Amino acid sequence: MHSGINVTALVVFLLFFALVSVMGFLAARWRRADDALHLDEWGLGGRSFGTWITWFLLGGDLYTAYTFIAVPAAIYGTGAAGFFAVPYTIIAYPLVFLFLPRLWSVSRVHGYVTPADFVRGRYGSKALSLVVALTGILATMPYIALQLVGIQAVLDVLGVGGTGNWFMKDLPLFLAFAVLAAYTYSSGLRAPALIAFVKDTLVYIVIIVAVIYIPMRLGGYGHVFDAAAQKFSAVNPATHKPVGSLVLGPNAHWTYATLALGSALALFMYPHSVTGVLASKSRNTVRRNMAIMPAYSLMLGLLALLGFMAIAAGVGKGVKGFNAQLAVPQLFENMFPDWFTGVAFAAIGIGALVPAAIMSIAAANLFTRNIYKEFIRPEATAADETRVAKIASLLVKVGALVFVLAMDKQFAINLQLLGGLWILQTFVSIVGGLFTRWFHRWALLAGWATGMAYGTWKAYGVASPATKHFGGSSAEIPVIGQIGYIGLTAFVLNLAVAVVLTLVLKAAKAPEGADETARTDYTADAGDPAVTGAPQPVEAH
Repeated sequence: MHSGINVTALVVFLLFFALVSVMGFLAARWRRADDALHLDEWGLGGRSFGTWITWFLLGGDLYTAYTFIAVPAAIYGTGAAGFFAVPYTIIAYPLVFLFLPRLWSVSRVHGYVTPADFVRGRYGSKALSLVVALTGILATMPYIALQLVGIQAVLDVLGVGGTGNWFMKDLPLFLAFAVLAAYTYSSGLRAPALIAFVKDTLVYIVIIVAVIYIPMRLGGYGHVFDAAAQKFSAVNPATHKPVGSLVLGPNAHWTYATLALGSALALFMYPHSVTGVLASKSRNTVRRNMAIMPAYSLMLGLLALLGFMAIAAGVGKGVKGFNAQLAVPQLFENMFPDWFTGVAFAAIGIGALVPAAIMSIAAANLFTRNIYKEFIRPEATAADETRVAKIASLLVKVGALVFVLAMDKQFAINLQLLGGLWILQTFVSIVGGLFTRWFHRWALLAGWATGMAYGTWKAYGVASPATKHFGGSSAEIPVIGQIGYIGLTAFVLNLAVAVVLTLVLKAAKAPEGADETARTDYTADAGDPAVTGAPQPVEAH
C-alpha cells in the first residue's frame, strides 16, 4: 500500500488514458460520413455498426466504471444482497430480445433517434413524448455523475490530487472531463464505439487475472468466503442485527427478486441503452447482440466476487468510516504489482469515459429532438439539430461535473437509484406501444404521473444511516405487505392506471392521437423497401 502517489501505476494509467484520448479524436475519421452534420451520423454513428462493434458498444455502455466500483462495494458491505445485479442482467436480455428488434425496425423506417421520437409518432402526443424525454434526461444525469465518481475513486487511491487547494485536488478530474468533452463533441458516438474495444478488453483481462491471482495470494476461495462469513456474522450495534449475510434470509427474498426484476425492466429504457441499439445496422444485429450479451453477465458475476476478496484482504479493516466505494481500487493496489495496478485502474477509468460519452450523447439527442425541435424551433434543419446536440452534450457533462464536485457522493448514489425508478415509468408507453395501439395517450400520461409521484414519495421516506431521505430503494408493498422494490410497485400502479383510464376514455370516445406507424414497420429490416433510403430526419408529425 502506498502512502503517497503510486508513480508506476499512475504512469501506466496515464499511458492508457492518452491512448484512448487519441482514439477518441481519430474516431471522427473512422467510417467518415458523407454528411457529418446530421444527427444520425453524430448521435447514432450513421446507424452502421455491425454485430461486434455493437456488442462492445453496448458492453461499454451498460457495464460502467460505477458497475466496477459499486457491485463489489455492495458485496463488501452487505454480502449476498449485492448479487442482485447478476440475475437482473440475466433476466433482461430475454425480455429485451422480444421488443428491441421491433423498436429498431420502426425507428429505422421513420428516422427516429430517441425513444421519445417513437412515442410521439405512435401516439401522436407531444405531451407524452415530452415527459418521456424529460424522464430520460433526468435519469441519465446522475448516472453520468457516477461515472465521474468512479474516476475519482481511482484517483484517490492513486494518491493524485489528495493535497492542496480545491482546484489542485480536482484538477485531474477537470482534465479527464475536458478530454472527454472534446472528443465527444468532435466524433460523436463513433468515439465511445471505438474506445469500447480497449475498455472491454482491459476489463476482461483484469477480472480474469483478479479472480485467479488474488485468491491464490489470499489462501484460496475457502479462506475468502470464511473471512466474509466472519465479517457478516458480526452484529451491528446500531441495528442489533448481523451486518450482512453470505446467503439471503427468507425476509430478503421479496426485496431481492423485485429489485432484480424491476432493474431488468428498466435497463433498456435508459436513453443510452436505446442509443446503442439504434446505432446497429440491421435488425439481425440487434437480435444477435441480445443473444451474446449474457457473456457480460458472467463477467459481472466474477466481478462481484471482488467484494469478498476485499474483505479477506483486510481492505478498510479498522478504518473508521471507510468508504466501500474504494474497496476494489484499494484491493487492486494492495494485491497487484504496481504496473498491473495501473492497468486495472485504466480499465476502471476508461470504463467511465465510454458510458459517460454515450449517456451525454443520448441526453443531447433527447433535448435536441424532443424539446428544441419540437417546442422551440420546429423549422430546425438536420445541421441545426447536430450543432445543438453537440452543445447540449457539453452542458450535460458540465452539469454532471458540477454535481459531483458540489454535492455529497451519497446524494449522487441516491439519485442514481431514483433514476432507475423514474426511467422504469416509461416502460408502459414505449414497450406497450411496440405491440399495441390500445392504450390511450392521456391514460399513459396519467399512469406515468402516478408512478413517478408514488415512487418518488415512497423513496423520499426511506432513511438510512447515511441520510434521512432517499436512503434506499425498497419499502413495503401495499396489500402484499412484503418489502420490495419501490420502482416495481410504482410500475404496477402506472400500468393499472393506464389500463383503467384507457377503458374509461375509450368508453367516453375521447380523441386519440394519429398513429404515423404501420404494422409492417415493426418487422422491417435494412434493405427492405420500407427502409430504402432510410434513415430520414423526422421533420414533422
